[in-house]
Amino acid sequence: MDPALRNEVIASVRDGFAGQLDYTQQLMRFPSTRGQEHEIQDFVAHAFGERGYAVDRFAMDRDAIAKHPGGSTISDEHSTAPIVVASHEPAAAGRSLILQGHVDVVPPGPEAMWRHPPFNPVIEGDWLYGRGGADMKAGHAANLFALDALRRLGREPAATVHLQSVVEEESTGNGALMTHLRGYRADAVLIPEPEDEMLVRANAGVLWFRVDVQGHPVHVRQMGTGANAIDAAYRLIGALRRLEADWNARKGEHPHFAGEEHPINLNIGRIEGGDWASSVPAWCRIHCRIATYPGTAARDAAAEIEAAIADFARTDPYLSGAAPRVTFDGFFVEGYVLEPGSEAELTLAQAHESVTGNALESFTSPAYLDTRVHALYDRVPALCYGPVSENIHGFDERVSLASLERTTAAIALFIAEWCGLERASGT
Repeated sequence: MDPALRNEVIASVRDGFAGQLDYTQQLMRFPSTRGQEHEIQDFVAHAFGERGYAVDRFAMDRDAIAKHPGGSTISDEHSTAPIVVASHEPAAAGRSLILQGHVDVVPPGPEAMWRHPPFNPVIEGDWLYGRGGADMKAGHAANLFALDALRRLGREPAATVHLQSVVEEESTGNGALMTHLRGYRADAVLIPEPEDEMLVRANAGVLWFRVDVQGHPVHVRQMGTGANAIDAAYRLIGALRRLEADWNARKGEHPHFAGEEHPINLNIGRIEGGDWASSVPAWCRIHCRIATYPGTAARDAAAEIEAAIADFARTDPYLSGAAPRVTFDGFFVEGYVLEPGSEAELTLAQAHESVTGNALESFTSPAYLDTRVHALYDRVPALCYGPVSENIHGFDERVSLASLERTTAAIALFIAEWCGLERASGT
């Protein structure tokens, strides 16, 4: 890229950063937890439309998702909020691009444990605090404002660009899959999740499941004649921990994960059970999340989980006569590997170095990312790269403003180089 134009793009991002920050804070004020994303998607659609983009709003096609190999389980908790896609369609035919972000956020937990109310964004020094700011409303806004920065220079991409705003990223990945099922395609994809200004090289798959254990209730004075479902669930968790250890022992079979200390994480995210403190509990339910290696089909991992639970139950004095029930109720997805050397990656690396002065580093992520849809099913370079952050999914989630400005500039340069530029309409 011409050095003068590069400097103009970086300066334009800087000039628009105050507006970008205000827009990001507006996004953060929406408490858009699962199922509560309708209002923020209305807001996003309006922001896209007032810039002149063609806006497509559409619902999840549950039947199509259920039939697709990358579809996750749809339960009663699944969001009914629409997907929003804005499209820039020029006359030119450069390399096309999808810029994607999600608006759903995880629950904030007890507000008393936050320094500031979680949906009241606060700036302290270089940090913007609030639930969803880092993961990933800052990145969501960066996509839009990178394009705005080019417009301020009288330029726009000389190729099709789709701005995608999805839901269900935090629970199934079905929102990103729905854009694929809707027919949106591009030559490359960029998703600015909070990745500490690095590129994700490999990404784990994820399964959500719950296990229901039935007990035999009696009064506590006769508890020896009953069966405590909560105690049995704890014994079952031990068996799942052994499965987790077994999967971690296989990391040497997966080059991008071999150097990770503990790439496969099992999380017992919720536990509930029993009805009365003085009654032996008749039921217990545990909600679990576990990672898998790329190349492992979700159905194969699920079969191992079911087998591990069944094998343990046969050895347990009580569970041998009351088999636990396993239900897969959320993420049911495979991981991916971004093979190095694509033109898209090289272009992003150049943009990153132009802004930061440093070479672009890559790393392995043991978390879920929507890039898996585009890597596995579109078969295009899917780049996950975004700002420095801390405490995502925890208390006092925060994103670095200096890093956000740098990554926005890198995204703008990437768009300019990948898509090419032409004079904006009306200029």
